[in-house]
Amino acid sequence: MKAIKSYQGKKVLVLGLGKSGINAAELLVRLGAKVTINDLKTPKDPTIIKNLQAKGIKVITGSHPLELAEQNELMVKNPGIPYTNPLVKAAQAAGLPIITEPELAYEILEAQLVAVTGTNGKTTTTTLITLMLDQERTAGRAYAAGNIGIPASQVAQKATAKDVMVTELSSFQLLGITKLRPHIAVITNIYEAHTDYHGSRANYVKAKLRITKNQTAEDYLIINWDAEEWRKLSEKSAAQIIPFSRKQVVPTGAYQQGEYLYFKGEKIIKAADIKIPGGHNIENALAAIAAAKLMGQSNQAICQVLQTFSGVKHRIQYVMTVKQRKFYNDSKATNMEACERALSSFTQPTVLLAGGLDRGFTFERLIPYFKHVRAMICFGETAKLMAAAGKAAGVKQIDFTQDVVSAVPLAYKLSQPGDVVLLSPACASWDQYPTFEVRGDRFIKAVENLATEQEEN
Repeated sequence: MKAIKSYQGKKVLVLGLGKSGINAAELLVRLGAKVTINDLKTPKDPTIIKNLQAKGIKVITGSHPLELAEQNELMVKNPGIPYTNPLVKAAQAAGLPIITEPELAYEILEAQLVAVTGTNGKTTTTTLITLMLDQERTAGRAYAAGNIGIPASQVAQKATAKDVMVTELSSFQLLGITKLRPHIAVITNIYEAHTDYHGSRANYVKAKLRITKNQTAEDYLIINWDAEEWRKLSEKSAAQIIPFSRKQVVPTGAYQQGEYLYFKGEKIIKAADIKIPGGHNIENALAAIAAAKLMGQSNQAICQVLQTFSGVKHRIQYVMTVKQRKFYNDSKATNMEACERALSSFTQPTVLLAGGLDRGFTFERLIPYFKHVRAMICFGETAKLMAAAGKAAGVKQIDFTQDVVSAVPLAYKLSQPGDVVLLSPACASWDQYPTFEVRGDRFIKAVENLATEQEEN
């Protein structure tokens, strides 16, 4: 951890009492700042506030007092809180710099930084890179951090110059960076997402590109080469461009040719030997291979990870087999692109569980991906819209249910031995669950309960 002095005596407002906010507040105190943390909600666990207060942090909950903007010199904002929030707008009007927690982490970071963003595949790619860089390592270690669920500020305090921090960054987090400069940046892809937060797709794309805004010719940008838009976006970066492609040979990067994956002409691994299923995971593997090779990792270390890594929780996660039906949890599929990728990963007859938060979209674009769908179970705000797409695709059995828990026994009844039962909602969870993780965990528990019931029968 770098011993920086720029925060000594500075009045800092941390907005948001989530995991990243708490870690940011504790780090700021350690750096000598005078910290106030504010949240509209009061934590159910009173020890959270007591522990913060014991460290000298002022805690204000239950409202967003606008005068806090005048009383502080900097705001560290929870990424999920929009810039339309009254207190955020007051801070902007008062001229307060507004950053997010990864920027704070970067200021103290001694380790090398690899950063990953994109609409889909961020977490899997971040995890693969971390595992590859940790494989056969003789000095230091590789840490995963950021939007993957581990605050970057927490990792940055313990990572040394011998380590590397692989950080997943969301578009929300990237809006709050000023100096953050990864040595290797990865953009897995950019689709339509979060326009309710950003206001437009153009703003969303600009937010994603901030991952490379501070890079120089000494750094690398690994970027998906399979869409013309993404190729053009690479022109906005000053870094060395390392493309990856599943559709064409890119001699300066990572690509699939025939049965094998290559990096700069060097054969790395047979595609069929990668344990996690789906063409999208070939893309994730290519991006991770590029990062690992740039960091000097051996083919043996890379292959060991790709041959054994079984996937990230909630990302086409195999749960278990119940009476010859394979259940998969893809709760992270909060948009149509992710659902398309999940459906494309299987050729077996599939019972699809889908639906969730209504963001004003219809689901006709999913129709070509329903060719293996035997039945659909729809729930949430978009249940009728999802069912309409299924009906247009010719899905013969379409049922409605309350939520993912009640969907599980129904899916079992509608399935046959050899089928896949796939939770891939194509929607955010916020109409029924606080996070996609909670939605996925409820699904897993329901599958476990189903398995127990079937064993007893």
